[in-house]
Amino acid sequence: MNDILVQFERIGRMYGRGATSVEALTEASGSVRAGERIAVVGPSGCGKSTLLQLLGGLDLPSKGQIAWPALGTRDALRPRRIGYVFQTQSLLAPLTVAENVTLPLLLVGEDEAAARKRALETLALIDLAALAEKYPEELSGGQAQRVAVARALVGRPRLILADEPSGQLDHPTAQHLFDVLLASLAGSDTALVVATHDPTIAERLHLHWLMQHGRLDMGVNREGSRGQREVA
Repeated sequence: MNDILVQFERIGRMYGRGATSVEALTEASGSVRAGERIAVVGPSGCGKSTLLQLLGGLDLPSKGQIAWPALGTRDALRPRRIGYVFQTQSLLAPLTVAENVTLPLLLVGEDEAAARKRALETLALIDLAALAEKYPEELSGGQAQRVAVARALVGRPRLILADEPSGQLDHPTAQHLFDVLLASLAGSDTALVVATHDPTIAERLHLHWLMQHGRLDMGVNREGSRGQREVA
């Protein structure tokens, strides 16, 4: 439970060059440990998505250092060690629900029959077995996001990053999505980091990181103590 999954020190991310450049993230330091449940909160455009992309190895910082001590090198992170849930529709339209969830396992060379079996088990875990042969266009927004959660879970990752996964859902559907996600992780040491501007989602997670104008404050946990982690 003490494993450091991600460790970052004074990372920043600059987009563009010269007078038109934008600093999306400034001098952020901290870590994510096994089993933690973290909400990254702040208004739209404050750098939450940029931070999650760096934590997941989808992008590289313009400066500073980031490493994944308990996960390995950047090229080995996804989908086995890190699962990612995006804000927008990310399912592949030509594939069925089961095929969408199976795909990450096939991409890392798992046997097709074993991968499909795991995908169906994961769909059943979050009450989506009945949708296995449907296509994304046949799903509601909430159903599609739950399938995206299943796809993130199927590789049994050590870390799940969710970037505003409820941003396009109504309140009851968003809460149900998080009921499913948190129930799926109950009792595991998989860490969860969720970028959200919804306080009702954030309050369900123990640690709060505040983003403002590209700057990160590690914040406090629900019991009131500081959530800051020392960087080794």
